[in-house]
Amino acid sequence: MSELCNKLHTLIREGQRLDFSMGYYTIPHNGIYIMFEKGEFAHKGDRIVRIGTHTGDKQLRSRIYQHFENENKNRSIFRKNIGRCFLNKEHNTYLSTWELDTTSKEKKERFSHLIDKAYESEIEKKISHYIQENLSYCLLEVPSKEKRLYYEARLIGTVSGCLECFPSEKWLGQFSPVDKIKKSGLWQVKELYSCPLNEDEFAFVSDSLIRN
Repeated sequence: MSELCNKLHTLIREGQRLDFSMGYYTIPHNGIYIMFEKGEFAHKGDRIVRIGTHTGDKQLRSRIYQHFENENKNRSIFRKNIGRCFLNKEHNTYLSTWELDTTSKEKKERFSHLIDKAYESEIEKKISHYIQENLSYCLLEVPSKEKRLYYEARLIGTVSGCLECFPSEKWLGQFSPVDKIKKSGLWQVKELYSCPLNEDEFAFVSDSLIRN
């Protein structure tokens, strides 16, 4: 597994590296994103810290935007997880309110007395700054929804099952109240430790990688 993860890291680093400053217009309509984070290293280079995709057709650009700029943690579990770390690091009691999902009108009304909109706006801006300053990503172009979901799981399984990918002591995720994030070193919970890529699937990833 570690050898395969090393091979995967080496491959993905060959891809075109994108970040917040580059905008979204060159991003393909459908695909998988693979993120790196400043200060995180494994396999002699930048360490993969998140793998994700989208379900709706032609929504990859929108998904990346939701992570990097859309200041609404209910639209991005990635943003929500980073906010959890900021609050937990400070032993902030607002964490229990941050956990609430107020996407629906019914829940907004039910929890309105608990939510401090001004304070949540401050947290959201802090999250945006952190992601925009520290995260970059490479892309696989994958038009098929079925294949996107399949390969997302296999990629996550390959990285999470590696015995040589460790988060640094300074990684923000060390303050996560979600044990699976701290233990895996990945900004996600779903599909951890699922089946890894096989050789044929690795070839598909290589063919799908967007290069410079």
